[in-house]
Amino acid sequence: MKKVLFVGLLPVMAVLSILLLGGFEKKQTDTVQPKAAQKPNIIVIMADDMGFSDLGCYGGEIHTPNIDFLAANGIRYTQFYNTSRCCPTRASLLTGLYNHQAGIGKMTDAEDEPGYRGHMTENTVTLAEVLKSAGYQTAMTGKWHVSNTNVQKSPQEQLDWLNHKKDYGDFAPISQYPTSRGFDRYFGNIWGVVDFFDPFSLVSGTKPIREVPKNYYHTDAISDTTVAYIKSFAKESSPFFIYVAETAPHWPLMALPEDIAKYKDTYKSGWDAIRKARYEKMSKLGLIDPAKTKLSKRWQDDQSWESNPDKEWDAQAMAVHAAMIDRMDQGIGRMINALRETGQLDNTLILFLSDNGASPENCAAYGPGFDRPNETRDGRKIVYDLKKQILPGAETSYASIGQRWANVANTPYQFWKAESYEGGVHTPLVAFWPKGITAKKGSYSAQVGHVMDFMSTFTELTGATYPKTYKGHTITPTTGVSLVPSFAGKASAGHETLFNEHFGARYARQGNWKLVSASRDTTWSLFNLATDKSETQDVAAQYPDKVQQLASLWRQWANSHEVFPKPGRKK
Repeated sequence: MKKVLFVGLLPVMAVLSILLLGGFEKKQTDTVQPKAAQKPNIIVIMADDMGFSDLGCYGGEIHTPNIDFLAANGIRYTQFYNTSRCCPTRASLLTGLYNHQAGIGKMTDAEDEPGYRGHMTENTVTLAEVLKSAGYQTAMTGKWHVSNTNVQKSPQEQLDWLNHKKDYGDFAPISQYPTSRGFDRYFGNIWGVVDFFDPFSLVSGTKPIREVPKNYYHTDAISDTTVAYIKSFAKESSPFFIYVAETAPHWPLMALPEDIAKYKDTYKSGWDAIRKARYEKMSKLGLIDPAKTKLSKRWQDDQSWESNPDKEWDAQAMAVHAAMIDRMDQGIGRMINALRETGQLDNTLILFLSDNGASPENCAAYGPGFDRPNETRDGRKIVYDLKKQILPGAETSYASIGQRWANVANTPYQFWKAESYEGGVHTPLVAFWPKGITAKKGSYSAQVGHVMDFMSTFTELTGATYPKTYKGHTITPTTGVSLVPSFAGKASAGHETLFNEHFGARYARQGNWKLVSASRDTTWSLFNLATDKSETQDVAAQYPDKVQQLASLWRQWANSHEVFPKPGRKK
């Protein structure tokens, strides 16, 4: 048997002891009278590195009854897109722009071209800034990851900081923190990667939280702080906007033992069995038409599950991934209950999505450094296990699900996070709003949408104005399209064209034609999504004129949306 390293059992609500730190809002226990606001409250919940088919309501076997409830009483979108990576998607969602326009073409390094500043630039306004102008209370919980990263001078100093041994101050420029970009309240991690039991870069407002309670788990902290914000905001007459940026199920694979135990046998059947079951469930749900959405070839299918020497480790890894999503869903259930108890549920628009497809990364290969510690606060060594000998799940192991399970998580699509194929950019989106959505409950919308559409949607719903100038700066016009017609069940095409670029991965979509290339392959492939939504039949050779047309459109877009020039290059 391989060794399992676990921390002690964590009671579900133990994280509330963090209130003693003074960083969280105080837990409200008194009865709150519902307010009479006509404008809807808005809550955006975004998962981190969750696969397209992970949710129960999108075909998965993971227990997500609360998100499933939102879907059964709302709308599921079948053609909604992100930008394929954590921070670019966040920048686009928050600003209503393509991510390069907002300054985050790659990651959070400050580079020397407008599309690559590594933070949301002065030509942008955030959802929080715009909604505040319409009288909204605003708050955020969770992962920020849209500010420049402060890094120490030496690798050892960086590790001392990551290991909670030394304090080097702010994690990013304070002017780039959420509370400087329209959020009245904030609790969460400024950086992207966290130890779920003792996260680095944790702040309340701008104040660093230097210690957490013994039984801390970050997903619970995000959920319980959101509940506190809901109960506090509900006492006021004005509506509220809360952005919940979950860190689950992003690596490292860390979950509570009781949640992992639910899935201890689930994934022992292997990649093909889970993938096939998900595909069949998606078909039965009506989420996909199997005639138009084939189950793509499994990644590296030369390796069978039966002959896999690491079956035990691989099954455990996916069990932890599932447990992290399960725990996130539990917290969303508490948010729903808080809205119900305060009389806010009927007039609250809740949107749930993922920032990109499941991740293929092998985070153990990265090793410690930059945003990855090499020991816990109490001095236990963190294992970056390349030989799959330490089962994942505990604080002392940095592991990830890898390519094959990422391919399964993104069923029926190909590829994953950071690529512009559907497996990287196609996200579930659930919209729930009892008072405002009149479309049939549990129905699907085929509107072609994008995370930048939230800005246009929210300004239409709330009467807020997207400004031409803000704080003396000219603001780039939003490129989003409102989702409001879909709330009434109206057929709306949405975006006629969509584009993407990230580290060389790119696509251009016009109608149902999609031209795409992978990050390490400059060759364009062409797919007709009307008949091949899972991109299994490259028809580039049959339609060279269409390839040329879409390639020209992509180049025009890239030149006019800050993709070019790239840092260190002149074109």
